[in-house]
Amino acid sequence: MLSGLAILAVVPTLLYKLGRACAIHRLRTVAVWVVLAVSLLVANHVYGGEFGRSIELPGSDSERAHELLRSGFGTDSGTTALVVVQAPAGSTLADPPQTVAIAMLRATLAENPDVAFVDGPHPGDLTRPVGGTSNDGSRIMRKQPAVSPDGTIGLISVRLRPDVETSSHVTERLEATGDAAIANFGAGTLRVTYGGDLYREIREPETGLGEAVGLLAAVVILLVAFGSIVAMGLPVGLALFGIGIGVFGLMGLLALGLPVPDWAPNMAMMIGLGVGIDYALFIVTRFREGLADGLTVPDAAGRANATAGLAVVVAGGTVVIAILGLIMSWVPFMTAAAVSVSVVVALMVVASITVLPALLGWVGPRLGARRRRSRGPGSERFARIRRRLQSWRGGTGDIHPVWHRWGAHVSAHARAYFVSTLSLLIVLSAPVIWLRLGFPDQGNDDPNSTTRQAYDLLAEGFGPGFNGPLIIAADTTRTTPAELSQLTAAVGADPGIAAVTPPLYSQVGDAATLTAFPTTAPQDEATVETLERLRSELLPMVLRDPDAAHIGGATATLADVSKRVTDRLPYFISAVVVLSFLMLILVFRSLLVPLKAAILNLLSIGAAYGVMVAVFQWGWGLRLVGLAEPVPIVSFLPMFTFAVLFGLSMDYEVFLLSRIRENYLSSGDNALSVVSGIANTARVITSAALIMISVFIGFVSNADPVLKMMGLSLATAIAVDATVIRMVLVPASMKLLGDANWWFPRWLARLPSLHIDGERRLPPREYAQAATEARTG
Repeated sequence: MLSGLAILAVVPTLLYKLGRACAIHRLRTVAVWVVLAVSLLVANHVYGGEFGRSIELPGSDSERAHELLRSGFGTDSGTTALVVVQAPAGSTLADPPQTVAIAMLRATLAENPDVAFVDGPHPGDLTRPVGGTSNDGSRIMRKQPAVSPDGTIGLISVRLRPDVETSSHVTERLEATGDAAIANFGAGTLRVTYGGDLYREIREPETGLGEAVGLLAAVVILLVAFGSIVAMGLPVGLALFGIGIGVFGLMGLLALGLPVPDWAPNMAMMIGLGVGIDYALFIVTRFREGLADGLTVPDAAGRANATAGLAVVVAGGTVVIAILGLIMSWVPFMTAAAVSVSVVVALMVVASITVLPALLGWVGPRLGARRRRSRGPGSERFARIRRRLQSWRGGTGDIHPVWHRWGAHVSAHARAYFVSTLSLLIVLSAPVIWLRLGFPDQGNDDPNSTTRQAYDLLAEGFGPGFNGPLIIAADTTRTTPAELSQLTAAVGADPGIAAVTPPLYSQVGDAATLTAFPTTAPQDEATVETLERLRSELLPMVLRDPDAAHIGGATATLADVSKRVTDRLPYFISAVVVLSFLMLILVFRSLLVPLKAAILNLLSIGAAYGVMVAVFQWGWGLRLVGLAEPVPIVSFLPMFTFAVLFGLSMDYEVFLLSRIRENYLSSGDNALSVVSGIANTARVITSAALIMISVFIGFVSNADPVLKMMGLSLATAIAVDATVIRMVLVPASMKLLGDANWWFPRWLARLPSLHIDGERRLPPREYAQAATEARTG
């Protein structure tokens, strides 16, 4: 294993040669990438797969119920839409005007070419009301109700043809058909709204103005940081280039074999833009330092690749490792999302160390760093600091006097800053105790949307559990009709069930199904408790073979996903932390530095979780993120957010600590190395953080609650990480630990190293002619 890892020792030299070669052979490098990009885009257009919204969980009880229904009832059924009607105030659907309007509405919907059949309120349709009782006192209905107990709300089920591909055009035609029928036959007699599975399947998160504003903010920040349109355009252009290849090329091809969810491209775009701009920013900054030292363009590109580029490789590798850790969730759609997003991040890393040096070879001297004018009585002192660092590293560096003073101030009051910032992070993380996982549904849509209005009408007319029924599927070869009748009665008598339909036997297979309506809404914790009680207590009590029946449906599936994520989360966090810890050991040749990095990253993630709970569950500032009422935290989001945030936090950790270690190896002075490391990197880290925050906040404007939560949590964590942690807690803790930061047991000395120690192992510097003449003249 050690011999296999020995190649890590020559990585800086390889990166130097790669960056130098790409800068020299820039036309060839860019041409190869353009051909690759065009090939992937064309391949995706011709062969690319489709993104989906299906949530399947192999091995779960809900998935077994789904398989039983699919085998027993066949798979030739199309998607269902719900058309919900409401009578005017003071009347019921049984009144003649409403009866005529409903009949004409059903007939018109049936004529829609997308529709297979229509079922709904028929004249004289009398069913047991949800929550009502039969003559013997049970809560068993003859069929699923179509009219509410008070007769004012009705439900029309519209089944689409199996060959109809669901899309927004289908919903538009359906709504146009229904609205035309009401306008012609029922104007003023019925209120009509639309919802159901069809609308759930065609909902696609789309980018919009918020994302564009976030990107524009990144452009402004880069322009201010670099003072050059060319220097600003390189990171933005590289990020957009990588996004184009990754999101619109590779992800579609991955969807051929993986169930990539339809929100994954937006998430990849969000993360890819952030890391792509940041990685390019790090390398361009180091390149400009080389030019300021008088290096040739190829040598400056190579050295930027071997130093900042190596930090990018380590940071990007940590992001990829963290995201791929989601495979441990054993949830297929999360695994697919993790693979697709990590591919985009890896693509950004590769582009940063190949395409970017080639572009730097073209623009070259136009990126020369502006030298600051000496001002004030302290300018000579900072000049001495620069000269001292120059003697350490063989370059001038980029010491910023304001950040140098800040680093010295924190170092001088390390204990006070350590205690106060640690307390602040604990307070921000405290709301995590009340974290509640779930899934937003159509009840969380905009109150003005037709899906939300349909959801509310169904809850008002039939009870809160009507929007999330539990589907009990039974294998009729392993049960008897008597057992299923007893099961129906037992389910109907459960205190968490409002009503249940009797068994519906399949005509083509060996299956039967019961539909149970909970007394509580799909997102209520009580509904999950009812589900678990039916599975663990009621089915074993009634059936001789408890494995002959399973409970499925959307509510049960989402509950199973939440439980799977909760059960796997500790293992996932442990694996990501351990793998990242081991990688940082190879990078920094230290035990305390990686351990501290892991702990501080956990604190920043805890703060992000705390803000999510406060905003989305407690409703603090909810309208600022475009929501009208609290929503549950999406069950898979904590795991996905942890993976992304842990990796992104390592970006700044590696970039800062690599400079600190570089200075420490040259000087042996821990305190001064920490201060100079802050002075070297703070401006770049701050700019990079502002860029990421701008990009992530832009996605909060997206209509999809998943992207809102992801955008806000990422922006919060990056803000905390780049300010409270990197600029305060890291320097304070490193000052308190002193030389112990770099303690490394002798028995681990044989481990290979990535040698993030500046340019000590690189070839001699190549100076441009003017710089050489200045040095020798």
